[in-house]
Amino acid sequence: MNILFFLSPKQDLMYVYEDFTLRQTLEKWENNRYASIPILNRKGGYVGTLTEGDILWGLKRYHGLDIEGAEDIPISSFERKRDYLPVTVNTSMDQLVEAAMNQNFVPVVDDRGVFIGIVRRQAIIKYCYDKSRQAEQAGRRVQAPASAALQI
Repeated sequence: MNILFFLSPKQDLMYVYEDFTLRQTLEKWENNRYASIPILNRKGGYVGTLTEGDILWGLKRYHGLDIEGAEDIPISSFERKRDYLPVTVNTSMDQLVEAAMNQNFVPVVDDRGVFIGIVRRQAIIKYCYDKSRQAEQAGRRVQAPASAALQI
């Protein structure tokens, strides 16, 4: 199966640029409830992943910070605990599932390394669940006539 089937495209996502300030990042993030978001460079390349925890631990360093002060702090100065590893559109389903087991979403880049979207772990779980249900229902349909014959 092609991973593009699971892709949430870049235009439908929230992301920040690495040259954003803390204030810009917080204002953009304010209306969304994501625990982590992609960071891109201005050429569209995937740089890393910023989490709420990264911001909280970074804020600890800036005692007495107010919103005006946040205009002078680049988001790139915040240490990131870990970056989600991106995959390409040619990645196998096994590799995609393996990556999704360790992170909330999997960033997807094209052959030039340009960010094109993410695959959410939820989409993979839903796909696996639906396949499992289909297989289960198909198994019941095959077994039903055999079990009915045994009851006669």
